[in-house]
Amino acid sequence: MTKSDPHLHPPRTATGGLRLLWLALGSISLVTGIVGIVLPVLPTTPLVLLAAFAFSRSSPRLHDYLQSHPRFGPMIADWRANGAIAPRHKAMAVGMMSAAFLLSVYLDLPGRVLLIQLVCMGGAAIFVLSRPNGPGRRPRV
Repeated sequence: MTKSDPHLHPPRTATGGLRLLWLALGSISLVTGIVGIVLPVLPTTPLVLLAAFAFSRSSPRLHDYLQSHPRFGPMIADWRANGAIAPRHKAMAVGMMSAAFLLSVYLDLPGRVLLIQLVCMGGAAIFVLSRPNGPGRRPRV
């Protein structure tokens, strides 16, 4: 890829109030994604990807920081290059969604709430599992 490849450096066109909205969305997404590392109800990878996208529209410095971060950078690079999610991130995401749903069942939440959770988290799980693993990666057995 060349330096001008839009996947490496997305357009940074937001200005003024729109820039602040993108910056707020990126910040909220990143903080929520970091919280998701320890809380099973929040998926880290999609939130970090959303933060990278938002920062690409608002703050080149924060966008570059995320891309070069040792933990978040590789997942962003895999996603940009291949739409890929590493197998261990897939397993964590699906495992945490399952744990959150089981907690809801244990807490005896109303059936309609469980149904909404099942549909939303099921759709998210299908999406996550359908993404490629990335170049040269195979799921661990």
